[in-house]
Amino acid sequence: MDKIKIAIAGLGNCASSLIQGLEYYKDKEEKDAIGLMHWEIGGYRPFDIEVVAAFDIDERKVGKDVSEAIFAHPNCTTVFCPDIPETGVKVTMGNIKDGVSEHMMNYEDQYRFIPATEPESTEEDVVSILKDSGAEILLNFLPVGSEEGTKFYAQCALDANVGFVNNMPVFIASNPEWAQKFADKGIPIIGDDVKAQLGATITHRTLADLFNKRGVKLERTYQLNTGGNTDFLNMLNRDRLSSKKTSKTEAVQSVLSERLEDHNIHIGPSDYVPWQQDNKLCFLRMEGKLFGDVPMNIELRLSVEDSPNSAGVVIDAIRCCKLALIRGVGGILYSPSSYFMKHPPQQFTDDVAHLMTNEFIEGKREN
Repeated sequence: MDKIKIAIAGLGNCASSLIQGLEYYKDKEEKDAIGLMHWEIGGYRPFDIEVVAAFDIDERKVGKDVSEAIFAHPNCTTVFCPDIPETGVKVTMGNIKDGVSEHMMNYEDQYRFIPATEPESTEEDVVSILKDSGAEILLNFLPVGSEEGTKFYAQCALDANVGFVNNMPVFIASNPEWAQKFADKGIPIIGDDVKAQLGATITHRTLADLFNKRGVKLERTYQLNTGGNTDFLNMLNRDRLSSKKTSKTEAVQSVLSERLEDHNIHIGPSDYVPWQQDNKLCFLRMEGKLFGDVPMNIELRLSVEDSPNSAGVVIDAIRCCKLALIRGVGGILYSPSSYFMKHPPQQFTDDVAHLMTNEFIEGKREN
């Protein structure tokens, strides 16, 4: 089978984990391929994905081969596959837009972005590269808060006629205006904001759904997260957090039988701890009432490596997007979006979303 050809906007930790995974699973067989939700989707295995174009703005990555750039600072995720062959794909200078928060300049070079001095790519430049490279799908891995940057690359995907997987909490698939643009051009889109394989959001949602099914009234809850990667450093600027907080909060609210009042639910990053690097700590508390209005609570501490946790989901999103391209299905892919993303256009409980996604893969559902 031909490779699935992808382009990536933002070669940070998440892209690093994904690209390491493409190589890591090459010598695996289905029976010992740990960490995958699906070994094969439409005949495509994890290593049937190929990076053909990449965009970043950091001087330590621009102009480098993708195989080298994914290990450059400020990336700090676990290296589980260090021997990545040269790809022959050089990282192109992207368009900065709102991708770099000013407060980052107060931190040491190894922790922050250092914008390259090369001319930024225009929309025409990016579209040309996408077309010339043969890319079929563009992945958005820009930093949290990159509203204008995400819209820039979404428009480039439309103009280049390539599928779009929006892994970041900027609302494109869940924005009716943008969704209509993809539908009008018959281009598939999956989004928004990737839901980790087993992270804070999916755990919180599962517990909230459990409360519902067991007749426990949830009265208040919080989810506090700390980490030491550039995502958490970036989010110290609270002005960049609006869509992220909405995405994470709605992911939990959507599975409740009755929405909590805003003052009874708090979900969002708490602080940046440099030595944690790409490790994310989630502190979760849920308070409710059982039979006879008797109070109960649960507290949970979850520790995960943030970026590999997302890569295991994105690798499926890519293959589902490819299936849509093969089948000539455009617009929102509702089933994969509901299972893979925190803020899809339409929310379903995860067991329903899982069933819908498998039906999509099997060809029993159009989208």
